[in-house]
Amino acid sequence: MKMTLTEKILARASEVSHVIPGDSAMVSVDILMTHDVCGPGTIGVFKREFGEDARVWDPEKLVIIPDHYIFTSDSRSNRNVDILREFVADQGVRYFYDVIDDGGVWRFDPNKSLALPQYGEQYAGVCHIALPEKGHTRPGEVLVGTDSHTCTAGAFGEFATGIGNTDAAFVMGTGRILLRIPETMYFRLVGELSGGVMAKDIILHIIGDIGFDGATYKAMQFGGEGVAAMSMEDRMTVANMGVEAGAKNAVFEADARTHAFVDAAAQANGTVRPYETIEPDVGARYVYESTVDLSSLEPTVAMHPDPSQRTTAHACRDVKLDRAYIGSCTGGKTGDFEAFARVVRGKRVVIDTFGVPATPQVVRELKATENGGRSAWDVLVEAGVNMTVSAGCAACLGGPSDTFGRLNEPLSCISTTNRNFPGRMGHPDARIHLASPYTVAASALAGHIADPRDYLE
Repeated sequence: MKMTLTEKILARASEVSHVIPGDSAMVSVDILMTHDVCGPGTIGVFKREFGEDARVWDPEKLVIIPDHYIFTSDSRSNRNVDILREFVADQGVRYFYDVIDDGGVWRFDPNKSLALPQYGEQYAGVCHIALPEKGHTRPGEVLVGTDSHTCTAGAFGEFATGIGNTDAAFVMGTGRILLRIPETMYFRLVGELSGGVMAKDIILHIIGDIGFDGATYKAMQFGGEGVAAMSMEDRMTVANMGVEAGAKNAVFEADARTHAFVDAAAQANGTVRPYETIEPDVGARYVYESTVDLSSLEPTVAMHPDPSQRTTAHACRDVKLDRAYIGSCTGGKTGDFEAFARVVRGKRVVIDTFGVPATPQVVRELKATENGGRSAWDVLVEAGVNMTVSAGCAACLGGPSDTFGRLNEPLSCISTTNRNFPGRMGHPDARIHLASPYTVAASALAGHIADPRDYLE
């Protein structure tokens, strides 16, 4: 029986020869990730169902990454991190990327400069970027996490999906999860992106085609000759937003570029583990197939109030803006900021613009990367971007009112983030428009939505 990539991964993980979409399978999990928002709840369910003295199924396969509500003076948010620390100490969990190094309690000081880090050497930043940076994403594996954008890891040729606290607690105790096998939609990418167009435009274009519910409980599989020219960051951007079309997971076939990234990250972080790459069968059945010509795409914007409200940047230049924001698991990677810097170099933004790197590693790379004698970080600051070294999710999920970049008023914002439903970044009446780093940068210079091709040399 011919199987898609998702089907083959889940068949192996459930130790059967084949699976059929719609069937249920008890799947063995390779990595369970949780963070400060859902981790305490998951721990609570785990203890309730398995007992106060229960042990996790494998402390080497549980990865805990505080990242969401970190740099805030909200005491309950700070306490969530302390709950994680206590659990890790009790369970002997190896991979806990704590905010602090001294094992005390976490308290954010809002009076310290944004240019000074308030985190220790262990802190890793946004979970979906930290997982691959630290070597926890591997082709052929099953990775689940208590966050809808866990599907980002599908960029590395694995099955990755977000789950709720109850399912996560079951995984925590047993190492397994009951899944319904999803049907697979296949997106064949051909050609290459033209100037001013980025990976964000690919996924916004696709979601605009199929709708924000067009892939509900389906696997989105990406392949085709156009993938070869895409960096791992590009693939992560596309996979990240599969859930914005309702997908169960989004997955790319692993290739030499995947293996190089995965192997280097694992070597650098001491997380080397054998893995086996899985390829889809030729002749596998897909419930939907589409060919996307990358060379025909334009800078794209998802208008408020959902990611499927697609238009081109050129077509909505009359939309005035109050704020621009670059950051998150979707748009806070090194390449995203470097793209932004290419647009604003030597210019000044005319609206409030906030920049939040996804991880401390991104901060280091931006400060080290030279661009004509100036680092990318310098270029951004000189252009008037409010940059913070406090890497994390920040305003992408709104957060407490003192969250950096949060929309505390009904502002019109253009953002590199992944979700623009009402209230997503703070105020319920704020209007959020999603776009690529190129388009957000051009719009920050113009004060309205702008086509980045007008600003790139």
